Amino acid sequence: MLERCVIYVCLNEFRKKPLNTKTNTLIKPIRFVSLHPSEFYETLKTRVNAHFKAKHLSRYANSTMVIKTMLLLSGYIGSFAILLITTPMIVNALLLWAFMGFCLAGIGMSIMHDANHGAYSKNKNVNYWLAHTLNLLGGSVFNWKLQHNYLHHTFTNIANWDEDIQNKLALRLNPDGKAKPFHRFQYLYAFALYGIATLYWVIAKDFFQFLRYTEKGINKNSITENRTIFLKMSLAKVVYFVAMLVLPPLLFHLAFWPWLGGFLLMHFVAGIILTIVFQLAHTITETTHPVPNENGTIENAWAIHQMHTTANFSRGNQWLSWYVGGLNFQVEHHLFPTICHVHYPALAPIVKQTAEEFGIPYLENKTLALAISSHIMALKRFGLPNINEAIN
Repeated sequence: MLERCVIYVCLNEFRKKPLNTKTNTLIKPIRFVSLHPSEFYETLKTRVNAHFKAKHLSRYANSTMVIKTMLLLSGYIGSFAILLITTPMIVNALLLWAFMGFCLAGIGMSIMHDANHGAYSKNKNVNYWLAHTLNLLGGSVFNWKLQHNYLHHTFTNIANWDEDIQNKLALRLNPDGKAKPFHRFQYLYAFALYGIATLYWVIAKDFFQFLRYTEKGINKNSITENRTIFLKMSLAKVVYFVAMLVLPPLLFHLAFWPWLGGFLLMHFVAGIILTIVFQLAHTITETTHPVPNENGTIENAWAIHQMHTTANFSRGNQWLSWYVGGLNFQVEHHLFPTICHVHYPALAPIVKQTAEEFGIPYLENKTLALAISSHIMALKRFGLPNINEAIN
């Protein structure tokens, strides 16, 4: 039942049928229809519910999550304050900017991500305000929810629907379409491009997304509502750039160009961390990229589709799990996005055992190095022409 509700809600975000961005033709709404009905998801939900009941646990944040929230926010804000007040030597300043990028990525993966899924707290106001820690990155919560919560979580790894794996001009992240000659070398330059992801996000991506989602009907708000949203989004970005780049040099008499360089370094560090972590769950050799049939149907149940298109990595690394906000437990996250990530390590054995009982794959790479290697191999593979038949 929950599976049907998720798909129904997501599809109802489309007032108009989405357009293929390459051909400008209509795309049929996606349906998930299992040819072989399975009790996998219902059984799994029953076991997960029993886990929380037996342990007398809340599905939301615990004290560990609260402490992490304070540490990451303090690290980011504290480093910024030190840069303003002490004007350190250039090497120390760059280290502080890099640390801000490290904290910023952690805030995005741990705090903002859970809050936007409604998983941080049962209090909607707490989720609302913590979701807007995305503003520290210069991003728009409105667009992020449409791209991530709706498109990515429902249509995972489906080309033209899941924008997280959508092909870009210089990057081919799924087997859809034709590879360009330069894609052969994307495994060499991809990581440099990942570093500019958040900077592009704050400068242009949100505006392009907003217009595209409105045109396609993914954004179902009225014209008046959209004017307000667009104005707030634009104003937030102006405030962000004024606060980060204009006021500090003016009020604290700082040299502008070194300050700008540090700002760009912060975004590069945050961008490369965020992009790599998200890619390791879906753009690897182990995951699949299902293609709907002529009727717009994915011939699989939604939950089982998630098991084929999502992978974990480095589950045993507690420090990594702490920092990346449980995004190395993407299988558990995609099946239970409204549960706070601090619970995923305990849920993983339940999910894996249930998957094995039903003969369903549980994809994972044992270490971070293996996951990165798998991602590089996927980039190489997608960079070659005529691979569609081999990967789908």
